[in-house]
Amino acid sequence: MNNDEQAIRTAHAVWIAAVNRGDLKLLFTMITDDVVLLNPGQERLDRAGFAAKFAGACEQLQFRCVSEIEEVVVSGGMAYTRCWDTLTATPRVGGATMQLAGNRLTVYRKQDDGRWLLARDAHTLTPVAE
Repeated sequence: MNNDEQAIRTAHAVWIAAVNRGDLKLLFTMITDDVVLLNPGQERLDRAGFAAKFAGACEQLQFRCVSEIEEVVVSGGMAYTRCWDTLTATPRVGGATMQLAGNRLTVYRKQDDGRWLLARDAHTLTPVAE
């Protein structure tokens, strides 16, 4: 495994840990200014849309995401990961926990300082049948 692949795997692990903590401040340092996030059946999100949606969701829900990287491809200053995610969303005020699972494709862009930032992300998370 080369240094870039390891850096992307580390960035991915830090991202998932920050999602699980609801750490929007950290997540915001890990995305490009022109980030695009795609969610099934919803409008695409930019930085401001992501901040509003994630903050609102964290007020209502506690998340627990597990993401298994299945593939990392690096080509110059661009890279992508393909993952299988499972997500549990538990209401903070009580109620039924929702479980989702699906594929995720994330595109990273290498910055001048060597960091890999999330530039594009799309997932197919759907409710898991009980």
